[in-house]
Amino acid sequence: MLAHARAARPEECCGLVGGDREGVGVSVYRLRNIAPDPRVAYDGDPQGLCEAQRTMRARGEQLLGVYHSHPREAAPVPSESDVRLAYHPSAVYFIVGIEESGADAGADSAASLHAFRIFRSEKLWERVEYTVIES
Repeated sequence: MLAHARAARPEECCGLVGGDREGVGVSVYRLRNIAPDPRVAYDGDPQGLCEAQRTMRARGEQLLGVYHSHPREAAPVPSESDVRLAYHPSAVYFIVGIEESGADAGADSAASLHAFRIFRSEKLWERVEYTVIES
């Protein structure tokens, strides 16, 4: 997710996280951002979304998370549009924040990963704890 966010800068990236029934993420599925203005919004390509979900089913995975980036925000939280577009109530929403350090900032830019549970109908969100397991 972090590599995808850095590669997509200055635009937002987006994708899915597939995992096992115990809630352990095992796969990241990058999606193409087709938002009208990908510098400030994300919208996953529907064809890529369908392909990712088909691959998850074939691998016995389930959708655990949705991710996107805020390429000019070091400590991101869900925006109003992030909450409005949170269509997967059981998913954890990950947002990659990248500290803005000038136009030439690249792979060395400080990045952070934040996780949220979003309650779309209530227009609320809460932080979620997660653990990265090195394999």
